[in-house]
Amino acid sequence: MDAVAEVVRSDAALLEEDLAEFLGSLTAPGSVASQSVYESALRRSLYEPVADAVGSKVGQEALPPTAGAPGGNRAPLRPSMVYWAYRNYRGFPDEIGNGAGHDGSEADLAVVRRAAVAVRVMLKAFVAIDDIQDGSEVRYGEPALHVTHGVPLALNTGSWLIAAVLRHAADPDVVDSLLRAVESGFTGQAVDLSTRTAETRAELLAAPLEERVAYWESLAALKTGTLFRMPLDSALAGLRVVDDEQYVLDAAMRQLGLASQLFNDLTDFVPEFGGGRIHEDYDGLSNRVFLELLDPESSQPSLSGERLKAYVLGHPKLESTLLALAAEAVLLKHEAKESVYRVCRSDRSAAYFDLTIERKGHLIDRLLETLQQRSGA
Repeated sequence: MDAVAEVVRSDAALLEEDLAEFLGSLTAPGSVASQSVYESALRRSLYEPVADAVGSKVGQEALPPTAGAPGGNRAPLRPSMVYWAYRNYRGFPDEIGNGAGHDGSEADLAVVRRAAVAVRVMLKAFVAIDDIQDGSEVRYGEPALHVTHGVPLALNTGSWLIAAVLRHAADPDVVDSLLRAVESGFTGQAVDLSTRTAETRAELLAAPLEERVAYWESLAALKTGTLFRMPLDSALAGLRVVDDEQYVLDAAMRQLGLASQLFNDLTDFVPEFGGGRIHEDYDGLSNRVFLELLDPESSQPSLSGERLKAYVLGHPKLESTLLALAAEAVLLKHEAKESVYRVCRSDRSAAYFDLTIERKGHLIDRLLETLQQRSGA
């Protein structure tokens, strides 16, 4: 495990170096005359927001700095599923050097390095735009980009970054994969925003539970599932992995996305995990807990805001629903991991995957344990 952790850390350090180089190329173009009015305006209105967007925390537990390890004492490192795919399909450093890897591993690594940067920055772009649409003022403990720079600049920055990383990815198959992720993400966001309209709210309130759950799963697969699938899809596209394993991994990432969204929905009811956002989002009906507890016979179409909050928090089945959904999240995560293990080329690859995915995955287990303790189960 220590040897695998060193490879994970080395790959993550390489990604941080590439990110810094990418950011430098965006914010310090040689074609802009120094000390000009134009340069000053460009830096204030684009390069500074870009630096803030890309440089902000990503919200997942990182590998802490360790003296003597790859990455050294610099900022915490965050592994990438893009690099897991490279190690799984092209081998670990000692394997590649001994010919066990792919003949074009050096060229593949170049594609993967660009894809990893593109994925990380694309996620930042999504965050900048999503926070505007959701009215979120804080992201991972920091002011949201639109709070520090205003809505117009934050919207422009997120849109500009999407274009920039598509150009940076370069490889046509990787670009196509990223474009599909953009389409899925914005489609999911449209469905999410629809839950705040009177028409969709009325339809959801009147629908049977099975249809409400199906609605939530489609939404979560498009929004959160895309965030899990995008790194793997782009890597598999760049590595030209075209066999049935693509479908296995795609399904596994969808399950992880659903598990992650369940976790996010549940933390609105668990102070130990929700932090400052506890009991906050009652404007839409995209939260799975709300959809589980709504009763078409007694709920009113106008149920929202404080009325929805009172209805949900006072519901007699709230605690049992939280416990059941937390167990569902753990099961989804477990099944997803078992699926990925089946396509791992080695025990080292499985260990690499665990070190990468469990940065947030372990919180799903802890959430269930917390709810079980709270309920005495």
